Amino acid sequence: MTNDKRQRGVSRRRFLGAATASVAAATIVPRHVLGERADRRPPSETITYGVIGNGGRKDAGLRGKKDFERIAVCDVDIKRIGGEPDGKTRFTDYRKMLERKEIDVVCIGTPPHWHALPCLHAAQAGKDIFCEKPFTKFIAEGRAVADAVKRYGVIFQIGTFGRFGKQGEGDRQNRKIIKYGLIKDLSDLVASGGGRNRTGDPSLPRVEDIPESLDYEMWLGPAPFKPYNPKRVHYSNRFYWDYEGGDLTNFGHHSMDPLLYLYGKDHTAPVRVEPGPSPWPEHPDCVGKYSWIECTYADGMRVLFGGGGHKAEYDRPRKRSRVSVDDLDEEGKKRYEALPDLAKLVDFGTAVRTRQQSGGHAEASHRVSTLMNLCNVAIRLNRTIRFDPVKEVIVGDDEAARLVDIPMRAPWHL
Repeated sequence: MTNDKRQRGVSRRRFLGAATASVAAATIVPRHVLGERADRRPPSETITYGVIGNGGRKDAGLRGKKDFERIAVCDVDIKRIGGEPDGKTRFTDYRKMLERKEIDVVCIGTPPHWHALPCLHAAQAGKDIFCEKPFTKFIAEGRAVADAVKRYGVIFQIGTFGRFGKQGEGDRQNRKIIKYGLIKDLSDLVASGGGRNRTGDPSLPRVEDIPESLDYEMWLGPAPFKPYNPKRVHYSNRFYWDYEGGDLTNFGHHSMDPLLYLYGKDHTAPVRVEPGPSPWPEHPDCVGKYSWIECTYADGMRVLFGGGGHKAEYDRPRKRSRVSVDDLDEEGKKRYEALPDLAKLVDFGTAVRTRQQSGGHAEASHRVSTLMNLCNVAIRLNRTIRFDPVKEVIVGDDEAARLVDIPMRAPWHL
């Protein structure tokens, strides 16, 4: 097949094959549903895993960890799997790898547009999941994955660990007070985070020669078809809207994950997201610069997401960035002491063995991604967004609402 033909999209054979395999993967019954959970390796033995996406990150979150052993790898670029696929240890289609019962865990290191479907299919196959950040490409994907993790009883951990370091006494007080609503009005509290602010190339020429080792059609997967350019794939894909959300979601997850944990927001999302002054309109394909975004929660607390590389400064008043028992009145202090302490975080290895949910679990990761996705919606449309964190819908803005649940390219779907 010529590269020109490969550029056009899905052939009938590829379409039918992908659709059939997708249906098969979606109907995999996890072992514990069949009463076979007992066939999992006992706690004294090694936890086996397969890698989906063997690029820069690969299995960095698990590599070298005691009692974890990699037994399979999958990538759509044959150069990254160490040889031709053999159906045992090397794969180019993750759905085939998920059929191996010997695999306990999957480590997902793909670009974010390929996070949701492998997570869903892994959960359906009864595999525990370690997924690189950011959690998912858009909000509806995140809800689907979080629900699937719960439904199929698998363990999930996101690939960032900053929250595990937020265990000091001051951290504990801050989180407990906010989590239990001991201070009703937090409108004077602003918590800050952010990340780098690199941009994409707004003029990508068509490159005819797709590397023979790369299945570009499968790399695109659910993303819209765009002509091949090496800047779209592998590391620099993160600077194009079809595949990720720029450094805001890339480095932002490292910043926002511990922050939302520290401020007791693992169960909710902002109700209002306002972008600061930035160049506009945004390019429809590649990520551009932004200044700051103010995210306001129902209790009045604001999260300020700052982007490096832009001079517009956030100049709104902020009285404090934390709370403690000293901020409570006597009745509040009594309530604080009477309430149970919040549970300690469980690391991924312990979670896999004990079946407790891991500290960076899917629901929390979804809430982090929701905040960042709302930030990007506000930036791209250059206006304030209002969000219902219970229904998980944007309110009163049909154009913005369409960016919550972005259709996948056929034959892929949630």
